[in-house]
Amino acid sequence: MERVLRDGFIFLSQNKTLNGLAKRYGLKFGAGRFVAGDSLEASKRAIQDLNSKGLCVTMDHLGEFISTVAEAEMMTQECIRAVEMIAEEKLDSQLSLKLTSLGLDISDELIRSNMERILTRAKEVGVFVTIDMEDEPRCEKTIQLFEELRQSFDNIGTVIQSYLYRSEDDIKRVGRFETNLRIVKGAYKEPATVAFPEKEDVDHNYIKLVKLQLSLGNYAAVATHDDAMIEQIIRYAKENGIGNDKFEFQMLYGIRVERQLELVKLGYKVRVYVPYGRDWYGYFMRRLAERPANVAFVLKGMVKG
Repeated sequence: MERVLRDGFIFLSQNKTLNGLAKRYGLKFGAGRFVAGDSLEASKRAIQDLNSKGLCVTMDHLGEFISTVAEAEMMTQECIRAVEMIAEEKLDSQLSLKLTSLGLDISDELIRSNMERILTRAKEVGVFVTIDMEDEPRCEKTIQLFEELRQSFDNIGTVIQSYLYRSEDDIKRVGRFETNLRIVKGAYKEPATVAFPEKEDVDHNYIKLVKLQLSLGNYAAVATHDDAMIEQIIRYAKENGIGNDKFEFQMLYGIRVERQLELVKLGYKVRVYVPYGRDWYGYFMRRLAERPANVAFVLKGMVKG
């Protein structure tokens, strides 16, 4: 049943018609738990609240299904405004972004130009930028663009997904840049030809990849809500003399809030992924796919609404 739910929500996340309806009707039916709001101002308030509790942030202006140069330009300008706001408000925050929202599927020249504009401004104001990883067909282009940009910008990292067979080689590949990597399990439906079909294999590979990243001496953002995995990484770091300044834990906005604060009290850096914007539908569906318990929360919200 869990796999059926996951596949169903991932399928729904790719529906452009439903995405359009979601934009029209706003953050309803529980989505507000996982999305900070539909505006930059709303995200600022959420980040300030998290910072006051000792939590770091990476903010993401949600956007998918971009198909025109004009839409890519709007998203680029929003990313630039976001990094400027982070600097002006002195927020403890980074920026995360998706290449498809900036023109990856339109042209190589467009995505390169837009990323250079964002990274240039982010470097000027001292903000770090992470390129989120998307589905497997876009993985190689993402890695290639990262490698190209990393030669000119040191304020950039990316994401590796443990459900892909290729991920171990990708970590070694980008490791020469001393890359700051966020390591996640992966939230897209992929065929068994490119991804581990069984959860146990994905989990095993996840721990393997985090240990590999740390063994290379590079910074690891350990993005998981799984206590067993968190404890394994803490134990590995202690046993191998790896300081707390070489890794951080990352969790999603609105999920396991108490655990986030517990880890901060224990002396670990915790960064919360804070999404905002009107284009929230695809992100929201993938959060439901990842954790069936989230579905119960949404159903309660619908009944109350």
